[in-house]
Amino acid sequence: MPVTDVTTDTENLTLTITAEFAAPVDRVWQVYADPRQLERVWGPPEYPATFVEHDFTPGGRATYYMTSPEGEKFGGWWEFTAVDATSSFSFRDGFADADLIPDDSSPVAENRYTFSAIDGGTRAVYSSSFGSADDLQKVLDMGVIEGASSAIDQIDALVAA
Repeated sequence: MPVTDVTTDTENLTLTITAEFAAPVDRVWQVYADPRQLERVWGPPEYPATFVEHDFTPGGRATYYMTSPEGEKFGGWWEFTAVDATSSFSFRDGFADADLIPDDSSPVAENRYTFSAIDGGTRAVYSSSFGSADDLQKVLDMGVIEGASSAIDQIDALVAA
C-alpha cells in the first residue's frame, strides 16, 4: 500500500496524503504527464477515468470523466498553475457535469503534488487546500480519502509494469 499517511487539518482547511512508490521519481512523474497512464490510476478502480484533454503546462487544462459500474459519468477539470518537471505541479481541481462543463456549486481545491527521491523510490505528497470548512467537509463526505487512496494505491502496479 503506497499511502503512508493521511492528514486532515480542519483549522487550515487542508487534506494531505503522503505515499511512497518503489520506482524512481521520473517514472512516477510520467504517470501524471501522460494522460493514457494517468487514466489507469485516476479515481477508484471501479470508476475508470478517461482524460479528454490534458495540457500539462502552466495555464493548461485537463478535463476528464470517471465512469461508474452502472455507466454513469462524473466529470472533473484541472487548471494547471505551475509545472516543475519531475518535482512538483500545482493545479485548481473542480467538478464538472457529464459534458465536462464546470459545476460552480461544487468545491474547488488548490492542489500541489510534490515528488522527491527516497531510498528505493519516490515519496509523493498530495496537498489540497479548500476555500471553506464546508467545501472540505463536502469532499470528505463524498469519500475523497478512500477514493484518492484507492487511486494512489494503483500506481505501484502501473510503474512496475
